[in-house]
Amino acid sequence: MKRTAFLKIGAQLSASIALALLMPLASHAQDNYPSKNIRFVVPYPPGGPTDLMARLLSMELQTRLGVTVIVDNKGGAGGNLGSAEVAKQSPADGYTLLLAASGPMAVNSTLFRSMPFNSLTDLAPVIQISAFPMVLEVNPKLSVKTVKELVALAKTNKPDLSFASAGNGTPQHLAGQMFNTQMDIKIAHIPYRGAGPALNDLLGGQVNVMFDVLGSSLPYIQTGKLIPLAVTSAKRSPLLPNVPTMAEAGVAGYEFTGWHGVAVRAGTPAPIIDKLNSTLNAIFKEPEFHKKWEALGTPVVGGTAAQFGELIKTETVRLGKVVRDSGVTLD
Repeated sequence: MKRTAFLKIGAQLSASIALALLMPLASHAQDNYPSKNIRFVVPYPPGGPTDLMARLLSMELQTRLGVTVIVDNKGGAGGNLGSAEVAKQSPADGYTLLLAASGPMAVNSTLFRSMPFNSLTDLAPVIQISAFPMVLEVNPKLSVKTVKELVALAKTNKPDLSFASAGNGTPQHLAGQMFNTQMDIKIAHIPYRGAGPALNDLLGGQVNVMFDVLGSSLPYIQTGKLIPLAVTSAKRSPLLPNVPTMAEAGVAGYEFTGWHGVAVRAGTPAPIIDKLNSTLNAIFKEPEFHKKWEALGTPVVGGTAAQFGELIKTETVRLGKVVRDSGVTLD
């Protein structure tokens, strides 16, 4: 046998032995998951609905998994920075979770000219956790109490009329853009670095209008600091039973529901994804947790990783069209 052939066989044998030795170690790591702290990345600043969801889930995960779950806010670029960190920089071992929002997962690939990650190939879905309607609300100083009055005001081309959002491509932005398009009006869009700062400026009167998550705005609606005009769901919300839907308020066919989920880096072993999915589904089945979760303005969702993956695919198409219709693109 020639020396080169002998060396080649030897190298192949060594590789096979190394792989055989590593396989039990990998299996052991999966069986013992989790054995250290978990980082839960939120791609937005503290204080908004996405952050609140992560903090509520982190406490429940700590109890069930027996390790510390640390919420890490990594805001910026419409959710791209934090999402890209999980998709491209974190190990594929289940110890870095992403609070996956519809913006970076399904909108930004159309909104931004270039993306630092691909949500369909660089991230693995774990579970859908929310499907929330929004509420169209205004600062009382605007002196409008119905959608019809707001549209009439917008048609006067009032120069300082504006709507706030948590950032370009976020549900707040898309809901407002859909409203502008359907009613043929131009309420100026003011993007913020998160829903918390946007809501603060709406309360302060720096902006007039906002589509926001019910759970975040409900306390201010109840105290009269904000005026609700309509909800974006197909049916009225039990949290605001006297507030009409957008369709009831005269915006025919309007329906917008935002969503969130949990994702990990692609390549994470299936048994780890399965364990995270089953743990989160078990949390969502707890009646006491239902109350806490629904107070955020969203029903409990849950389901399989495959179902969440399919949602991401279909929403990428649907919401991409909304972005293209708006004509907005970002560098």
